[in-house]
Amino acid sequence: MGSTTAPGRVDGRMLRSERTRAAIVEAHLALISEGDLRPTGERIAERAGISLRTLWTNFKDMETLFEASGAEVLRQQDAAYRPVSPALPLAKRVDAYCRQRARLLQLIAPSARAAQMREPVSDQLHRNRLKHIERVRDEVEQLFAPELARAGRGRKQLVDAIVAASMWPAWSMLRDGLGLGVDAARGVMARTVGALLAQVAEV
Repeated sequence: MGSTTAPGRVDGRMLRSERTRAAIVEAHLALISEGDLRPTGERIAERAGISLRTLWTNFKDMETLFEASGAEVLRQQDAAYRPVSPALPLAKRVDAYCRQRARLLQLIAPSARAAQMREPVSDQLHRNRLKHIERVRDEVEQLFAPELARAGRGRKQLVDAIVAASMWPAWSMLRDGLGLGVDAARGVMARTVGALLAQVAEV
């Protein structure tokens, strides 16, 4: 007869594997948040308290680690996200939207800076960014649906403009390029988004 493995032993191994993977992702993001924007496998393994062999047993390469870390960043964003009511007047929607975008962009700032460095040579980091863009696009289309409906054939261009003004590259320019504080940067974002929507709100 073939040997069998008790379900409890299988579940125990799976649980340990999940804990190890979570510890690796946590170590990866912690190093990035501390300013190590290109942490090596050796540094990640040391921070997680595991061997380098264990790291690469759980993640076959950096791309698979980027995927798991990207999913954790999205989970953290989801936990911090608070829906804005589409019933609010436009000015209040713009203000609430930009306040939330500023908060979430500050939350992901370390990982966004790290991804920016490696994305040109990482397909997975590019896919991670596309997920962030898709989420922001969905929010814009739902929150500003009445105004976008008035944009006619210019609707997609308007959505693209609002999304571009709401994403990390624009936020990085305001914070890192122009040296603005969070409140000042948020004010510029709100002015931009508000001006874009005002064009169709008055039609």
